[in-house]
Amino acid sequence: MSTIYDSITAGMKAAMLGKDTVALGALRSLKAALQNAQVAKGNAHELLPEPEALNVVRKQIKQREDAIAMYEKAARPELVEKEQAEMKVLSTFLPAAMSEEAIQQLLHEVIAELKAESKKDMGRVMKEMQARTAGAAPGKLLSKLVAASLS
Repeated sequence: MSTIYDSITAGMKAAMLGKDTVALGALRSLKAALQNAQVAKGNAHELLPEPEALNVVRKQIKQREDAIAMYEKAARPELVEKEQAEMKVLSTFLPAAMSEEAIQQLLHEVIAELKAESKKDMGRVMKEMQARTAGAAPGKLLSKLVAASLS
């Protein structure tokens, strides 16, 4: 199984050969963010585990979303398009998103296992849901569904 690092390197090579400057820029910034995370963790030569690397990808996508919001306020459609194109490149590294029905089904199982009954149990349920979905479900959606189920 290839790691996210191998995928980034292959994507960079393909972007260079295809002269795709947007994809190349997005992949270079992702690679730099991963290296910065490695340094922050304490060892620049040791690769991050896959879940941590995926968190870095999510942070990069979130940065693009924030930039898009700012560029839309400033009426800069060319920059919005660039950021959206970079988001599309970065999102290829994330696992496939779970459907809302699958999340609901898993949520009912988790609530039954943890015997959660009220909003006081939301933290425990959220922690377990995040562990089981492994990034395949957006945090905002999880939070909304957990809160609705425990009310």
